[in-house]
Amino acid sequence: MKTDDLVAMLATGVDAVDPRAVEKRFALALALGLSGAGVLMVALLGVRRDLAQVAMTGMFWLKLAFPAAVLGAALSVTMRLARPGYGAGTGWVLSALTLAALWLGAGAALVAAPPALRAHMVLGDTWRVCTLCVTVLSVPAFCAVFWALRGLAPTRPHQAGAAAGLLAGAQGLLVYCLHCPETTLPFWGVWYVLGMLVPAALGAALGKVLLRW
Repeated sequence: MKTDDLVAMLATGVDAVDPRAVEKRFALALALGLSGAGVLMVALLGVRRDLAQVAMTGMFWLKLAFPAAVLGAALSVTMRLARPGYGAGTGWVLSALTLAALWLGAGAALVAAPPALRAHMVLGDTWRVCTLCVTVLSVPAFCAVFWALRGLAPTRPHQAGAAAGLLAGAQGLLVYCLHCPETTLPFWGVWYVLGMLVPAALGAALGKVLLRW
């Protein structure tokens, strides 16, 4: 076959690619993930009854700001890695800076607190169930984000899977904050972080299988 004939054959029936295809796919995945996590939370845990009161406090919004910041950074990484040949960009650095800021605040809070209160600041009242709850609530987002990635072209499946898992964990945590009564930085720095790292580790492990071309 001549080169011109091959080019003509390959070009036949080719449709224009939507330049916003990646953004649209992830917007849908985010909507599905957050709504799915919300349904699970209402069904399994319920929204805290004093939400209207605590929403007037700065600590409540600081608690939401943490997973929201991780979500934004992880979304940036995942969307870049969904494109063939792209690296992660600065998203991992932003995620690390967010964690570092939380841990610095948690350390300062522990140092300033009386020694008798430090254990409770770390463990709170819900440490036994927090990580599990965040992980369970991240399941809808995990499925949605991997669906989005499988329809695109990631060439670094291990790293893309980890980013997708972290993105799912951040969505699960963001919704869980509407139920969780814990208000101390040390608790967030341990159990919230673990809750996001579980789906991130699972995503890294499954990435090579689920995102293989």
